Amino acid sequence: MTSSQGNSPFLGYCDGIHKEILIGWAVNRLDPYQPVRLHVLIDGQEIAQILADQSRSDVQTALKTPHDRLGFSFTIPVRFMDGVAHELSIRLPDRTILPIAEQNGENARTSQSFKIDARPEYTSCVDGVKQGALKGWVLQKMPGESEWRGDCIVSVTANGVLVAQVRADRYRGDVAAAVGCNPNCGFDIPIPQRFRGSSPRSFSVKILPESEELMGSPFTTSIADDALETRLLDIAETIDKLHRELTKLRTEIRNAIPRAGYNLGNYDRWALLYYTALRERTALLRVKAPLGTEPLVSILCPTYKPLKADYVTAIESVLRQTWHNWELILIDDGLVCPQTTALMQEYAARDARIRVLPLEKNLGISGATNAGMDAATGLYTVFFDHDDMLVDVAIETMMRKALETNALLLYSDEDKVDQANNWQSPNFKPDFNYRYLLGCNYVCHLTMVETETMRKIGPLRAEYDGAQDHDFILRACEIIPHDRIGHVAELLYHWRMTPNSTAVTVGNKNYAIAAGVKAVSDHLDRCGYEAAVSSINGLTLYRVDWRLSASPKVSIIIPFKDQIDITQRCIETLLERTAYDNYEIVLIDNWSVTPEAHAFMERFGAHEKLRFLTIEEPFNYSRLNNLAAHGCSADFLLFLNNDVFVEEKNWLRLMVNEALADPQVGAVGARLLYPNQTIQHASVVVGPAGVGAHAHRGCGPEDYGYIGRILLSHEVTAVTAACMLVRREVFESVGGFDEIELKIAYNDVDLCLRIRDAGHRIIYCAEAVAWHHESLTRGSDDVPEHEARFFQEGQIMQKRWAGHPLFERDPAYPRFFTVDLQPFFDLVDPTRS
Repeated sequence: MTSSQGNSPFLGYCDGIHKEILIGWAVNRLDPYQPVRLHVLIDGQEIAQILADQSRSDVQTALKTPHDRLGFSFTIPVRFMDGVAHELSIRLPDRTILPIAEQNGENARTSQSFKIDARPEYTSCVDGVKQGALKGWVLQKMPGESEWRGDCIVSVTANGVLVAQVRADRYRGDVAAAVGCNPNCGFDIPIPQRFRGSSPRSFSVKILPESEELMGSPFTTSIADDALETRLLDIAETIDKLHRELTKLRTEIRNAIPRAGYNLGNYDRWALLYYTALRERTALLRVKAPLGTEPLVSILCPTYKPLKADYVTAIESVLRQTWHNWELILIDDGLVCPQTTALMQEYAARDARIRVLPLEKNLGISGATNAGMDAATGLYTVFFDHDDMLVDVAIETMMRKALETNALLLYSDEDKVDQANNWQSPNFKPDFNYRYLLGCNYVCHLTMVETETMRKIGPLRAEYDGAQDHDFILRACEIIPHDRIGHVAELLYHWRMTPNSTAVTVGNKNYAIAAGVKAVSDHLDRCGYEAAVSSINGLTLYRVDWRLSASPKVSIIIPFKDQIDITQRCIETLLERTAYDNYEIVLIDNWSVTPEAHAFMERFGAHEKLRFLTIEEPFNYSRLNNLAAHGCSADFLLFLNNDVFVEEKNWLRLMVNEALADPQVGAVGARLLYPNQTIQHASVVVGPAGVGAHAHRGCGPEDYGYIGRILLSHEVTAVTAACMLVRREVFESVGGFDEIELKIAYNDVDLCLRIRDAGHRIIYCAEAVAWHHESLTRGSDDVPEHEARFFQEGQIMQKRWAGHPLFERDPAYPRFFTVDLQPFFDLVDPTRS
């Protein structure tokens, strides 16, 4: 680390040139408190003298000197940044040569050759703020040139927040007259309203890409040209601050109040409160909105070797129903247990609404249920397992929904009850979600169907035993309009967890997996779809691989600004890992200024798959993408962040196929992962409490998500525009992104809501996986100015979508989960649900 020559009192070392800066250290052993003066020579000529008086604690530790002021740094003058090789040496005061590190850092030498790419020399001036605008000028010339010229790029920040980025190309005759140069070198930047007012702000004006301060920068000033305007702006700023502080305080207070929150971890406690509230709400509805009619409902209960205690509990749960006009059909499948048969007869003798249907031969679950379906006489028919339980208001709640909506098939939410009667594992369901249904039978219990429609659907089929109910629902979808399949968003059914129940383990019914694959495959075949269906990880979760051959053109739109290492990696990954042929990449250059950016555009500009669009405007995510989309003629637009790196070669084919499988699909999103493999995005849930939240964010690589939602493609209300495929005609018909009021935040959520409101569907494609290095390009919203913008755009969303059904209750997201806390885990207050 140290070096000296002969008897010289000086020790020192030059670490070399790093990014145009010469660094090293030196010390006089005879007088260590006196900083050493060094002579810098380039090409044999002394160009500067510098002092070794900067901190170098590493040297102090190694040499045990009395202080650390031993270092030096020196920026190579611009005139030597000309792309020509030069020779550097450094002399100590006694004319000995300071050793200079070799480039490999192992040896030392007396001089070093260096070559630094040519860079401009600048002359400039900030005139200041006049009449609400920042004015000034800047000129540049390259080494060896004699004439100054304008057209430089200037950036302006206030308190560290970007105000504007412009070209200094306005006419300045006064500068031209004084310097003798091209007059187009000035800038005149109106200061946006949010940076005006009596509060002083620190402004910085820099030349890009070198980030050199202009003469007269930085400076601190307040912009108050008009007294009334200034006063109003100050008031507006105060109100904004108060809003933010109130929001922050509200959150802090909410978090500080001692309370036991509700989540899936303490569901049993939540459920006890919920069921009480459900009964109270139902009683209130009887008074406020009496139905006036009570049609007969048939409840079918196929019975085969139940545990007596569970069977009694099941029948008693029907007897306790607040809806009185029902018939309970107990199907005795095979008469295999005399005690059970006697119990059935006993109940039938006690209540005329109970009928026993004996089957001399064991027909299995499908055959027994079919016998009950034939015997049903009610307007609607309910399917009920022999060891489960109905909530006492179940039939009343289901029938109220049926009579109000004229739905032909309805299903409710459900939970499970263990042998100690603890509620657990709720299945909170979305409104009818056909794409989700292909992946699993989420409908399950409680299911009620109009009896006449049930007979049109047809009986259960024994070849699908284990998934016979899934097959039945899929066949129902083929004849019932999907808007007449109703979701009753209440917990009305308890699935008892017995040792042999699939509520405990699917492994007890492995045959159900094969039956489920067959049910989905046959349904798709009947509907005319080419698709391969397979089980996911040996469970009753199914992947549908659409076998579609059409290849409509896709324009992949990617905004970027510098950060070329990230952008280039994104592009190279796309080109290497996209097996889909019919696509183009449209790169939106938004004020890139670095030499690397220009080299990147020059290198890739001739690529047949790429084209560049340069937009020199302030960053407005919505406008950038709208402008790019306007110039595209492709069938689909795929909006992609430049920090998203695709994984599998079929990623685009998977997304396109989800759109092609249903012409009503307007947009498709992907599964995005953080670099540590946790979930960054698996759809977006919406609601007034949080506007928009990424579902399952932070879940690990082995997580399935709530009821399989990470691994199953399904319909959602919104997806992130970090990777979003949209039909171009749909994008145009809804007006594209909002570039006026939602320039940065929530524009993708707003777009998705407008797509859904126009009658189109949005699909989360679980199989299309990409890595999203979000922190690489996303700016922080903790900066006060960014926080204000984020808050304002959130308020715009609240005002715009207030009262809209899609926003007030996301149909793809169960209403019992919160939006502002952890989606699919934290629960709302059960007394207010």
